[in-house]
Amino acid sequence: MPRFFVENAGEEAVTLTGENARHAGRSLRMKAGESLTVVCGGEEYDCVITGFSDSEVYCSVIDRHRCESEPLTQLTLFQAMPKGDKAEFIVQKAVELGVSEIVFVMTGRCVSRPDEKSFAKRRERLMKISLEAAKQCGRGIVPEIRGIISFDEMLENIKSFDKALMCYEKGGESLSAAGINKGDRIALVIGSEGGFEQSEADRFKAAGGTLTGLGMRILRCETAPLAAASIIMSLAGEME
Repeated sequence: MPRFFVENAGEEAVTLTGENARHAGRSLRMKAGESLTVVCGGEEYDCVITGFSDSEVYCSVIDRHRCESEPLTQLTLFQAMPKGDKAEFIVQKAVELGVSEIVFVMTGRCVSRPDEKSFAKRRERLMKISLEAAKQCGRGIVPEIRGIISFDEMLENIKSFDKALMCYEKGGESLSAAGINKGDRIALVIGSEGGFEQSEADRFKAAGGTLTGLGMRILRCETAPLAAASIIMSLAGEME
């Protein structure tokens, strides 16, 4: 069933506008009487199309319920800025795995160092990838893409989480020993191609974070966040 994300939805009726209306009316050629799903703030609205205008699609709400595929565990990925198009791959797969938010961080060993203006344009592309991935896998939200923040800003951010975990190439405790529970707010911190400097790992620990490992092999910066997110979501009971 076609799936549309909106910012506002009424109890009895929903109106699709903009790209949503164009997609329903022109691309999908939907007609009055057909069913679709509208998603707003983690809730799903089962709807039937009642009519069209030149720029809007009018829908009647049949049922409203929590999106069961949206994880209760809120996992935020703090990803050190990678090179090339790796960020696109990371965003797409992280959204599929249930990550709630992705924040790009500038660390000491980042090779790619885009300025604020160039990242703003890149963020638009990443948000589109997040939206399409959220539609494809049945998410209840579109995970936000933020950044680029400094390492110091990240250290301030992690103080609000239940757990903050850094996957460190020199190892640490296993994720299975981190005491992960369903419903936790978890910060997952992943390095760029060059990993983290020792001073960054030390500062992360001093800020209350935990250094973790992902086994004996060194994973690529686009593989590590997906492996770690999969393990965390499994330990939290979100992949059963």
